[in-house]
Amino acid sequence: MTTTAPATINVTDLIDRHPLSRLQLLTLVLCFLIVAVDGFDTAAIGFIAPAIRAEWQLTPASLAPIFGAGLGGLMAGAFIVGPFADRFGRKRVLVASVAFFGLASLASAWAGDPTELMALRFLTGLGLGGAMPNAITLTSEYCPARRRSFLVMSMFCGFTIGSALGGLAAAGLIEAHGWRSVLLLGGAMPLALLPLLAAALPESVRYLVIAQRGNAPIVRILDRIAPDERNDAAHFTVDGKPGAGSPIRLLLRPELARGTVLLWLAFFMSMLVIYLLSSWLPTLLRSTGVSLTTAALMTTMFQIGGTLGAVCLGWLMDRIDPHRVLFVSYLLAALFIALIGSLASDAVLAGALVFCAGFCVVGGQVGANAVSADFYPTDCRATGVAWANGTGRLGAIAGSMGGGAFLTAGISLPTLFVVVGIPAAIGGALLLTLGAVRRQRRATAHLAAEAQPG
Repeated sequence: MTTTAPATINVTDLIDRHPLSRLQLLTLVLCFLIVAVDGFDTAAIGFIAPAIRAEWQLTPASLAPIFGAGLGGLMAGAFIVGPFADRFGRKRVLVASVAFFGLASLASAWAGDPTELMALRFLTGLGLGGAMPNAITLTSEYCPARRRSFLVMSMFCGFTIGSALGGLAAAGLIEAHGWRSVLLLGGAMPLALLPLLAAALPESVRYLVIAQRGNAPIVRILDRIAPDERNDAAHFTVDGKPGAGSPIRLLLRPELARGTVLLWLAFFMSMLVIYLLSSWLPTLLRSTGVSLTTAALMTTMFQIGGTLGAVCLGWLMDRIDPHRVLFVSYLLAALFIALIGSLASDAVLAGALVFCAGFCVVGGQVGANAVSADFYPTDCRATGVAWANGTGRLGAIAGSMGGGAFLTAGISLPTLFVVVGIPAAIGGALLLTLGAVRRQRRATAHLAAEAQPG
């Protein structure tokens, strides 16, 4: 007796009701590696900044544009590349972005002056800005809803681990081979990863449904996730109906507009704090008299704390309202950051506070990425995540450039760290408000559904 398979298969529901397959785990691992090399290259400039400043005799104000150029590239890459991923596919964009920033980082190692390094860091940022949001999007689209926050945030730990490895590598490589060796390593790693990505990384099955590329590639992927539900003749769907217009315009359609603006503001505040600390913490700590190696290792605690924070917060966010979890995390981050300036002369206490600050604010930013991927539907998810990150880069640029302005102005360390903590608290409040907006939207949709006849 032959059992007739259902005529329509909702891919979202299928992924949600099945355990993780080898294909999904492989996707998580590959995206982890992508964001790890992304994190290494993004953080490298902060760790090598003191050595660059010493070699080229730069002031803090003249060093700041080098930070700003890389972050400007990250912002431009997120804004430009995100919509391409919604139109042409996640995998193509990821592989191209990884190749681009790997080559640009290699070229940066041969920069002859600050202007040349600034231009090459901008190009590196273009690739970095395109890779990270699409790794988040692809991972989210292969995760079941019940474990999505934890899995997306665990994957994104690759970024903080890569950033931390940047500090460890800088501490040894700069003394042995100079600061250029850090950039050489940052370019070689993504290029070595390319063949594996081309051969093994799958395209998003949800994207394939939206793009209407035919059933064959969808069936091949679903056969590896849930072979018992494969049906060559089925019609595949995902939750939500594709919107008309460009992916960018879709972000501001009525049901998404308020949440989009809240996400953009929250990302701005969060990344302002993260990149100010990541870029300038080694230099700020050096001003207290500690060695370059000690300052780099203490700053590494910021990323290590962020890695642990991402895992712990992801576990909580799958069990408690994620917006409330992030609100508390950002409030605690503001407190820990404010205390660093008063205790910076004590290496042990300062290192502990840096760790706790990273746990809360870096972990919180990873959580915000997971929230953004969950907030947007498939037809504009890559653009939504990328544009939230792109808007956040405006805050990152402000933070990186602002650190130089603070140092030039001679503001005391205690005052500086108190000021830096304020945007973290604001970011938490914005994410809490986003949660209220989403609950209201769900309630409205539920009432509308009940009002439908039949």
